[in-house]
Amino acid sequence: MHLRNVTLDDVEAYVRMRCDPVMMKDLGGPLPREGIPDKVRRDVGTAASDTGWIKMVVPDPATPEVVAGQITLWSHDEDGEQISEIGWMILPGFQGRGYGKRAVRAVLEAAREDGRWGLVHAFPATANAPSNGICRSVGFRFVEERSITFADRVLRTNLWVIDPRTGLG
Repeated sequence: MHLRNVTLDDVEAYVRMRCDPVMMKDLGGPLPREGIPDKVRRDVGTAASDTGWIKMVVPDPATPEVVAGQITLWSHDEDGEQISEIGWMILPGFQGRGYGKRAVRAVLEAAREDGRWGLVHAFPATANAPSNGICRSVGFRFVEERSITFADRVLRTNLWVIDPRTGLG
């Protein structure tokens, strides 16, 4: 497995992840396709400026155009506090093969080496057993259930927190 920065060529991968009802069932439903190219452009800019890590999960480095999903680490304001958040999506054809767990671990290890992210928060939907399992297995600590807003939708999530410097299991 390899992680690479998002590129402008990843529009179709974003469509497969963000416009699919199955992929987005825990995130309030599919997003409109017409907004995806702009989202990819913004994400490419974020990755290029290194203000957030937006990585495509590539199963085989020999074929970087084949994408299994995406993992992102970024900082933002949450209830008046600046936090670092990690999130990931793995396409159905690649689920159950450990790509999500390996990608989360790899990004947290990089965050530990980088040193700027501090505590990392994850907010998987309460019903998303695979993502909650990843949090548990890599060493996140469960804090509470919480409602959050994603794409103008209120979601019921579990809040998990990890200090990548000390908490990786």
